Amino acid sequence: MNETPETAGRRDDHIRSFVLRQGRVSEAQRRHYEQGMPRWGIPYRAAPLDLDATFGRQARHILEIGCGMGETTAIIAAQHPQNDYIGIEVHTPGVGSLLKEISTRELSNLRVIQHDAVEVVRDMLAPGSLAGIHIFFPDPWPKKRQQKRRLIQPSFVALLASRLSREGYLHCATDWEDYARQMLEVLAAEPRLQNMAAGFAPRPPYRPRTKFESRGLRLGHGVWDLVFRRSEHP
Repeated sequence: MNETPETAGRRDDHIRSFVLRQGRVSEAQRRHYEQGMPRWGIPYRAAPLDLDATFGRQARHILEIGCGMGETTAIIAAQHPQNDYIGIEVHTPGVGSLLKEISTRELSNLRVIQHDAVEVVRDMLAPGSLAGIHIFFPDPWPKKRQQKRRLIQPSFVALLASRLSREGYLHCATDWEDYARQMLEVLAAEPRLQNMAAGFAPRPPYRPRTKFESRGLRLGHGVWDLVFRRSEHP
């Protein structure tokens, strides 16, 4: 059977882009996790999510896949209160840190899902429901034998494109040149996406520069942004 955006990743054995490790969870992260998930967490369910009801208003909905420790996600949400944001992160320390950011900054426009992004996008987000998708610095899986684990693959990009509204955008960023070139190739091959730059894009002002990124730039490391927009193709 040919794979479609609706069946992408539906096999039980689909390759995951992450490995859950027993990382240390600090007391603060654990406390914010336990207190924050009932309030700002969205449990995974294999059923469409009513985004307007989730936030209690109508607004543009933007998804971030792989929030890390959450600082960038929280900064973007704080600077754009007119938008509603959903962050996906699988690692408990990162989820706890993001929930701390939500609490400390008193953000009403940010929610968290702790689950595999492929399944969340496939099962919980309706076609055309997202105004934007952010994927910042996903695991590059640099070894050749590991690259099948990279998140940006044709089937997943097709699924993401199907969830974007007309004129919705997909913004990826990486500090691995090899992965950047693969991303560019995969995104350019998706007929429902159109590159908004001639190749790689300048860093959009809404993506804050992290301390790690600034340090890498000082050391001469590159960072590549890619911004594609949903085209008129069905």
